[in-house]
Amino acid sequence: MRTSWAEVTEQISDCRKCRLCETRTNVVPGEGNPAAKLMFVGEGPGQEEDRQGRPFVGRSGELLTSMIHAIGLERSEVYIANVVKCRPPGNRNPEPDEAEACLPYLRAQVALIRPRIVVLLGKVACTYILRENISVMREHGNWYERKGVLFMPTFHPSALLRDPAKKRDAWEDFKKIRDMLRQWKDSGEGV
Repeated sequence: MRTSWAEVTEQISDCRKCRLCETRTNVVPGEGNPAAKLMFVGEGPGQEEDRQGRPFVGRSGELLTSMIHAIGLERSEVYIANVVKCRPPGNRNPEPDEAEACLPYLRAQVALIRPRIVVLLGKVACTYILRENISVMREHGNWYERKGVLFMPTFHPSALLRDPAKKRDAWEDFKKIRDMLRQWKDSGEGV
């Protein structure tokens, strides 16, 4: 039986499956177009996201929004979520048990949205969605197909802020995303 958006949102809002619920200000379920063909997945909310209850609204979010605009899309046309829905203290990476507790919510979101492309922002998202021990530096920009969905690892915007030299590689990745979306649109596959 398929879960509805209302059910998933309620389950996320009421979640107490791991210790992250004890220190959160707000749950950050995700936001965007619930029928988006392009979805972005990061690791978890930061301080500003926890405060606002929205994903990618701090400096990393500003950069991500600019990158989305650069490929001809609006933030409202895509869906943005995280592996974990509550802020890990001190912006640390989510612990494996925390990520495992939250992954069913992300899977439910993907099932409801049915995106054509999921962009994995950074190592944490790549680890929990593609495989352990993945190197974003080596594998960014590559396509991985699973159950008819294309997944692409790329750099987390915070990594680009720390190391601006990686922005060129990230831009190449985003151009591949843009080109794939155009290809589908031009072929009549409707994206």
